[in-house]
Amino acid sequence: MRSGEKYRTAQGYTAIRDGIKQAAGQEPLMPGPKPRWLRAPMPAGKKFDTVRGIVREHRLSTVCEEAHCPNIGECWNAGTATLMLMGSVCTRACRFCAVDTGNPQGWLDPEEPANAARTVALMDLGYVVLTSVNRDDLPDGGAGHFAACVRAIKTECPRTAVEALTPDFQGVTADVETVIDSGIEVFAQNVETVERLTHPVRDPRAGYRQTLGVLAHAKRYRPSVLTKTSLMLGLGETEVELYSTMDDLRAIGCNLLTLGQYLRPTANHLPIARFVTPGEFGQFREAAISRGFLECVSGPMVRSSYRAERNRAFHASVST
Repeated sequence: MRSGEKYRTAQGYTAIRDGIKQAAGQEPLMPGPKPRWLRAPMPAGKKFDTVRGIVREHRLSTVCEEAHCPNIGECWNAGTATLMLMGSVCTRACRFCAVDTGNPQGWLDPEEPANAARTVALMDLGYVVLTSVNRDDLPDGGAGHFAACVRAIKTECPRTAVEALTPDFQGVTADVETVIDSGIEVFAQNVETVERLTHPVRDPRAGYRQTLGVLAHAKRYRPSVLTKTSLMLGLGETEVELYSTMDDLRAIGCNLLTLGQYLRPTANHLPIARFVTPGEFGQFREAAISRGFLECVSGPMVRSSYRAERNRAFHASVST
C-alpha cells in the first residue's frame, strides 16, 4: 500500500494511507541534507529492553513504536509511553500528520478500556500519555470512550499518572469536562502552529481559537489539572508570531509547552520551510519560561509527549 492511496480497513470502511492523497510535483522531503542535530541515538537501556520485550510478547500497540518516535529509548527507560485510542484512522486530514484518514462510521473497540489498563500494568508505567485520532463521526467526539480508558487505567494502576492528549471535540466544552472528570493529571490539546499558519497546516475543522477555547475551559473547569500544548517549528512562522502564540497561551493559563522541529512525513505533506537550530530552541525555551510557563521542553527532536513524566512534579505544585 503506497502513501496517499485508498484502502479498505478490517472494519469495512475506506481510508487513505498516511492521510493525504498523492499529488503531482511534490518537493523533496527535506530542503537539503539532514542536519547533524536531527540524528537520534539508537534506543537502549535495561528498562527499554524490558518494555520492548513485554510489547513484543503481548502484541501491544504504542504510538512510540508506530510513529517511529526518535525518543522512544529515553521515554521507555524513564517509565513513560504513549498509547493511541479509538483506532488508527482519523476523520481529519491535517497536512502535517501521517495518520490515515477516513470515516470509521462510529466504530469503537468495546474492549479497549480494559486492554489499555492491561497494557499500562504490563509495561509497569509510572506515567502514561493517552492520545487519539479525531473522531468527528461520534456524537461526543469519543470523549466518553476516552474517559472510560482513563478510569480503567486508574482502577488497575492507581499510582500511574495519566496525561490526556485529546481531540478538540469541535470545541464542545461538555466533552472536555467528560475527560477531565475521569481523573487525569494533565489535559493537553495541541495548537500545532501559529495562528497565521493554522490553515493550511491543520484540517479546516480545527482552529487556533478553538484550541485556545478548549484549553481555557479545561483550566477554568479544574484549575488543579495542568494544561499543556505543543507547536511544531520550521513551517514558516516568525519569532514574533511564536512569541505572540506564547502570550495567547499564557493569557488562558496554559501551564506547559513543548516545541519541536516539524519533519515532513511523506512527499504528499507540507514541505519544511527551514531547520530550527538547537540554539534557537534554547532561546525559545527561555522566552517561554520568562512568560510564566511552568516548563517548556524545547528542542529539534522534541515531540508533544517527550519525557512527559516530569510533569508529575508540576502537578503536585499546582494541586497544593
